[in-house]
Amino acid sequence: QVQLVESGGGLVQPGGSLRLSCAASGSIFSINNMGWYRQAPGKERELVAIITRGVYAGGITNYKDSVKGRFTISRDNAQKTVYLQMNSLKPEETAVYYCNMDVLRWLGSEITNYWGQGTQVTVSS
Repeated sequence: QVQLVESGGGLVQPGGSLRLSCAASGSIFSINNMGWYRQAPGKERELVAIITRGVYAGGITNYKDSVKGRFTISRDNAQKTVYLQMNSLKPEETAVYYCNMDVLRWLGSEITNYWGQGTQVTVSS
């Protein structure tokens, strides 16, 4: 089985920063896309940022328009971890943040999508 465990959420003042981490464990051969989503109360879950595996290093990133220039997604393939650095946070970004990964459990297997349990981010003075 595969588990994703997030950390780094909490309470931060408007304009502040947080860094979220999500580590995958279990039977994993490789991980393709890694992403962060968020869901505010009464709203649908939305994509915040996504990063592809990349051939040599890093990966191709894509961001929700409203977070471009403030959020940075990155990954450590050896540690099977994805990060989200969030700067200049706004109160309307208060939400539960979820990580998501496309996992290849063994060579030749199908890609399976997994979600973390979510971590609360509250932006408030």
